[in-house]
Amino acid sequence: MFKLEDIQNYGKEQYEAAIAHTTSLQNGLSAIVNAYGDYAKKSYEDTKLLAEKLSGVKSLDKVLEAQGEYAKTAYETFVADSQKIAGLYGNLAKQAFKPLEGVAAKFAPATTH
Repeated sequence: MFKLEDIQNYGKEQYEAAIAHTTSLQNGLSAIVNAYGDYAKKSYEDTKLLAEKLSGVKSLDKVLEAQGEYAKTAYETFVADSQKIAGLYGNLAKQAFKPLEGVAAKFAPATTH
């Protein structure tokens, strides 16, 4: 026979687990949003610096040099930030499926060695 106290404790545990899971997902999404924001800000600042450099340049070779430096920096920033954001998405996916690990473990056949 079930006691009312046992049912209340089970409900409380499930509620707390759901809150912890939701908080974890929210933190993961927040980290992704911040990473995109940081990338956009850096990209904007790099473009602004290029425009400032180009405004004072008088020769074609200096224009090409400035554009080449910008392209290299933009590519390096893109690759680095893309890898960072991909890692954040991976972490978020792991957190999203973490509650299912316990359920899957209950139904997975036991392996013997």
